Amino acid sequence: MEFKLMPGGTINGEARVPGDKSISHRAIMLGALAEGTTRVTGFLEGEDALATVAAFRSMGVKIDGPEDGEVEIHGVGLHGLKAPGHTLDVGNSGTTIRLLSGLLAGQSFDVELTGDVSLQQRPMGRVIDPLTRMGADISGPDSKPPLRIRGSKNLQGIHYDLPMASAQVKSCVLLAGLYAEGCTSVTEPAPTRDHTERMLRGFAYKVKQNNGVISLSGGGTLKATDIDVPADISSAAFFLVAACIAPGSDLLLTHVGINPTRMGVLNILSLMGADITLKNEREVGGEPVADIHVRYAPLKGIEIPPDQVPLAIDEFPALFIAAACAEGRTILRGAEELRVKESDRIAAMAEGLNTLGVKNEVLEDGIIIEGGGTIGGGVIHTYHDHRIAMSFAIAALRAEQEIRILDCDHVATSFPGFDALARGLGLQISTRAG
Repeated sequence: MEFKLMPGGTINGEARVPGDKSISHRAIMLGALAEGTTRVTGFLEGEDALATVAAFRSMGVKIDGPEDGEVEIHGVGLHGLKAPGHTLDVGNSGTTIRLLSGLLAGQSFDVELTGDVSLQQRPMGRVIDPLTRMGADISGPDSKPPLRIRGSKNLQGIHYDLPMASAQVKSCVLLAGLYAEGCTSVTEPAPTRDHTERMLRGFAYKVKQNNGVISLSGGGTLKATDIDVPADISSAAFFLVAACIAPGSDLLLTHVGINPTRMGVLNILSLMGADITLKNEREVGGEPVADIHVRYAPLKGIEIPPDQVPLAIDEFPALFIAAACAEGRTILRGAEELRVKESDRIAAMAEGLNTLGVKNEVLEDGIIIEGGGTIGGGVIHTYHDHRIAMSFAIAALRAEQEIRILDCDHVATSFPGFDALARGLGLQISTRAG
């Protein structure tokens, strides 16, 4: 599928973007391992989250739905999963394969995990290493998928200092710790999203946090609960930026998750001069939620504070478009993690910005973007990355020529219906078969 965008437009109205992908994944995983029935509302019916549903169904878990964002998971307990009998294909979902690696390392059966062409290029050594230290038997060619995990291994709790700020690796180790003897603990070099820790507590599992160390002990029990998934701030980010850069825009995004470990996009846009207000702040199922009101305001380039980088790691493609529209220079450093996402997002975004005539300089761990100039048009290659596609779609609001975006099928992994919602809010977008 391709996106075709005509230049210009404004973003106006009220919308609720799809449910949080990170929380949707974890709701299925922990609900499957809990005692009792877990009911989920607001579930993201995107391809990545559906891959997690399919994986647990293959391991004997009865899951009703999703239907209109509602799911019922009939938990089998921590030790109730069954051998799937075939390789588990998780598509494009890095979250699924990395978190599942931790959960499956402590099972009694062997299993193989694989994914699509993009996923098979993503580094898995970052989970293989700590799991091996815990006693797991896990391997993959060049530390990439497919991953083979041999069961019936007795895991031992370890303390692990994360070499990079990664919520996926942190969660993998903690989830393996559910099956390990003794205490498993993790220290982060910088805070990352804490949905796993929050949700474990929601399932009545004790998790401790002290001076940056997160720990739990194996052998406990997860108790079923009800989960209301807030709208995904990573999906909201595209429309937040869109309203910031298009003169005359006035947008209200409702029921958005504002977890403090995910607030980087709001903090960075505010530093750039964005007109953003949080309204109706509340807590839903242990997660902070708010309605976000954003109106157009001229942005200025900034040097992005290092402490905000891990808090906005998935939102940087959209933020690069904000930087292109801002007056002056925006500098990002310390974001080497962007190179090992669904694509090398630094390289892919730099290439697309070059196509649109936006000057930039690629750094090993970031990028320098010269904003405030003319944004042209052209053909954008997404490298099968959903966030690259959606980011260049919103760039059309400030472009002077038509933009064509190739290979947009993967947008459905995180944001089914993106094009329809964007059109309803004012983006001049159409789709066609590529």
